[in-house]
Amino acid sequence: MAVKIYKPITPGTRHRTGYTFEEITKSTPERSLVVPRKKNAGRNMYGRVTVRHQGGGHRQKIRLVDFKRDKVNVPATVASIEYDPNRTARLALLHYVDGEKRYILAPVGLKVGDKVVNGPEAEIRPGNALPIANIPVGTMIHNVELKEGKGGQMVRSAGAAAQLLAKEGDYATVRLPSGEMRLVRQGCYATIGQVGNLDHSNVKLGKAGRKRHLGIRPSVRGTAMTPRDHPHGGGEGRQPIGMPGPKTPWGRPALGYKTRRNKKTDQYIVRRRK
Repeated sequence: MAVKIYKPITPGTRHRTGYTFEEITKSTPERSLVVPRKKNAGRNMYGRVTVRHQGGGHRQKIRLVDFKRDKVNVPATVASIEYDPNRTARLALLHYVDGEKRYILAPVGLKVGDKVVNGPEAEIRPGNALPIANIPVGTMIHNVELKEGKGGQMVRSAGAAAQLLAKEGDYATVRLPSGEMRLVRQGCYATIGQVGNLDHSNVKLGKAGRKRHLGIRPSVRGTAMTPRDHPHGGGEGRQPIGMPGPKTPWGRPALGYKTRRNKKTDQYIVRRRK
């Protein structure tokens, strides 16, 4: 996929780039695999904002994506490559030989008409899903499970790929896109290849309105707020933050402060990303 550059006929298009969508083969989603999406603008059941900077945006529908890949040894044909407004990756619509239809993440190199299979006997080709025990060392993978049968949880965004480094005992060592090296059980499924839409990170939105179309509201600097709204706020004119280290709006340390609390899975991390 290439990046489209707009003529600078307005201030909003001067630095704007976008998708060419040349890989998209179908404009409307499969009706049986779509559910409506209700937006809450970051508010909980009491109407209070629990996630800031969310709200508005274009109306969207949720595509039901098959992250589990549990339809074993049933061949499927790629019917179309489609856009998904809820994620950076593209989707591939599969038509299985028994008549069922499912969406999967579209990897690089997967085209309409290609055959896709899930299961231990599948070939090592982009789009096929296998247990890690059946994948050769050095292979690039995505949509990696953390618990067997739960479905892929890691490496699902555009252009992402992990590498299978080693196997020992019941576990395999996987290098994630962040640089972290992690142990994953060999019975967990992973999909061969790299997630498509490689140029996603090269697209520039160009104007604030395009950010609002995505449902992202503005974020305000803490130094521009009052002392009651943010620890960095207050003072006449511009002031330094005036405290040892930057803080979040709730007074917790920011920028480099470790927030990981899951000690149960520390044993599976071979090397941290930092």
